Amino acid sequence: MSGIWARYNKLLEAQPLLTKAFTSLVGFTAGDVLAQNFLAEEGDKYDVMRTIRLGSFGFLLHGTTGHYFYGMLDSKMPGTKPVTVASKVVIDQFFWNPIFGCMFFSYLNFTEGKDLATLKAKLSTDLKTAVMGSWAVWIPAHTVNFAFVPPAQRLLYINTIQIGYNVFLSFLGNKKADVEEEKKE
Repeated sequence: MSGIWARYNKLLEAQPLLTKAFTSLVGFTAGDVLAQNFLAEEGDKYDVMRTIRLGSFGFLLHGTTGHYFYGMLDSKMPGTKPVTVASKVVIDQFFWNPIFGCMFFSYLNFTEGKDLATLKAKLSTDLKTAVMGSWAVWIPAHTVNFAFVPPAQRLLYINTIQIGYNVFLSFLGNKKADVEEEKKE
């Protein structure tokens, strides 16, 4: 196991962006596989394209934006003093989290070939749930993250927790939003 950890850290040092992107690909893929196998309705077939969409979101957006966002936070707010940790958690959860949610739902919407009205309905029905659901997991997780996890390992730590959280995101992201209900409001 120490050999895998050493190899991961070597890759992280040599190719941080690519390594974090692949780490996120694994986290989002695993989360969707778990969601489809344990939360699917009876008789639902496994949707390979859904897993590819979630995995590609992890690779293309989560890993890359996470690399830059958390790198920026650490460069602007170095250290682990309680006020610094609390400030990073607030910025992450009250500013970055809604932006991330919009990226997530937009990516899924457009990679499924859906229109803007469907995206608007999805954001209206599920963004608040995603953001508030995130608080239960990520406020304590990021408190530990920003206080104890070395900056280079932040995205690995996040992706480890993200696997479980991705089950929720995968379920929410693939839940149908009623466009007709949105048009009535």
